[in-house]
Amino acid sequence: MSTWSSTRASRVLAALLRTGWSVKRQTGSHRVLSREGWPDFVFAFHDGEELGPRMLARIGRRTGLRPENL
Repeated sequence: MSTWSSTRASRVLAALLRTGWSVKRQTGSHRVLSREGWPDFVFAFHDGEELGPRMLARIGRRTGLRPENL
């Protein structure tokens, strides 16, 4: 069973910004996030979109985000 639960994209983006990521540039709903020591990450979700456990786990692997950060 996954430790991630579904949540809105706006909540995930807010958690990423709190954990040290910053928006490098934005075109529409595509935001390129950057953080020292990590490769850039493209966050391409609309704010109201629901993200499931699988997508959250994938985002977590690429950004270091953990369920307790949400």
